Amino acid sequence: MEKSRRNFIRQTAVASAGVLLTKTSWTNAKSYKRIIGANDRVRVGVIGFSDRHKSSHIPSFMNHYKELNFEVVGVSDIWKKRREEGAAVWKEKMQNDVKAYRNNEELYDSKTIDAVFISTADFQHARHAIEAVKAGCDAYVEKPFAETMEDNRAALKAIKESGKIVQIGSQRRSGANYHAANDFIRSGKFGPITMVELTWNVNQPGRWRRPELLSQLKEEDTDWKRFIMNRPYEAFDPRIYLEYRLFWPYSSGLPGQWMSHQIDTVHWFTGLKHPRSVVANGGIYKWKDGRRNWDTILAAFDYGPLDDLSTGFQVTFGSRMHNGDEHPAEIYYSNGGELNLNTNKVTPEGGLTEKMAAAMNMQANLLPEISLANTEKVVASANTGGDVLTSNHVRNWMECVRSRKEPNAPVEAGYSHSIANIMTNAAVHTGYKATFDEKTQEVMANGKIFKY
Repeated sequence: MEKSRRNFIRQTAVASAGVLLTKTSWTNAKSYKRIIGANDRVRVGVIGFSDRHKSSHIPSFMNHYKELNFEVVGVSDIWKKRREEGAAVWKEKMQNDVKAYRNNEELYDSKTIDAVFISTADFQHARHAIEAVKAGCDAYVEKPFAETMEDNRAALKAIKESGKIVQIGSQRRSGANYHAANDFIRSGKFGPITMVELTWNVNQPGRWRRPELLSQLKEEDTDWKRFIMNRPYEAFDPRIYLEYRLFWPYSSGLPGQWMSHQIDTVHWFTGLKHPRSVVANGGIYKWKDGRRNWDTILAAFDYGPLDDLSTGFQVTFGSRMHNGDEHPAEIYYSNGGELNLNTNKVTPEGGLTEKMAAAMNMQANLLPEISLANTEKVVASANTGGDVLTSNHVRNWMECVRSRKEPNAPVEAGYSHSIANIMTNAAVHTGYKATFDEKTQEVMANGKIFKY
């Protein structure tokens, strides 16, 4: 099983690279300037010793680091407690010296690292990615990639100019079932997509809350101004620092955390870079705990070619943090049936029947029932652990750091999911339909550029 999984990842590392654009337009020759020798150890730094890093990056990295000759040598975190904990945890894992750094500048100035894991607060990912590539490092960058177009554009530019290997943490792109779905849709056998339904519901009252840590975080033990980066200044608040996913503009919550995963598959399977428009509605209906971000959302997207508004399809994203079963759903519909990434089956369910088609003098074109092979289950719990998808994805990044080939989720994937995310945020925060200006690469709502 392990051998077959590794073979799959090796085979798909390149196969998925040219999904949205041609290989020529995606690859920067600079990425080949430093091909690491087979015997050279890749030294890794950690940017943000977060819950995500602890629960998922560590076990995933540990699955592969010996075979691929990687080691962690430093941890940067602006909170004293976390950087000391991070250095201690990694020292025990690596059985070598792992240094703790007060901030990213100290880490990069040490000139001891080749690559970094970035798992900081949502709004920091793009800016931290810029720092990494400008310091000459490859990076694994958690999603959402960016929450403003200013950050999104700046990070795309910096990464493309650097030629560094950057993997966006959209781990579905390293799943065999998702590759099978992409292949089937692109083969033409599915027929034109007419609708996509995305849902992600949980019932976890404490999701994204950190009450046990709030009393431990003291302003003097961290760097608040460095934390808020380019966001408007507000007074130190341990809830914003530790529970940032609940507070705009430090995170968009449901769109950035969950929708960014699912909408990425739409872009991947269709080759479309972003929606034509987005509307959204919702609110804080259940968890009245001081949060700013909604606990319930329903967003509707219009997708299709920009030069032909007569063709396209709708995508809906629904998410709630109450009465949910933790089984995210992604169902693609054509007039011949459905492709269901929960059951990992293609079926003629709901397709035009022979009888109906005959009555209209049409061909039914019902889909055959097939299974999408080599499935890896999506884990929706707060602590995913070293799940197979993330482990595959981390390995793909590590292999590409060595080969300098494009990873499964390159920066363009992050740029695209961020456009959809920011358009959703614009609809949420203005109440207007959001669109995207191709010329300026800006998200628009009510005739104005959306920022916060």
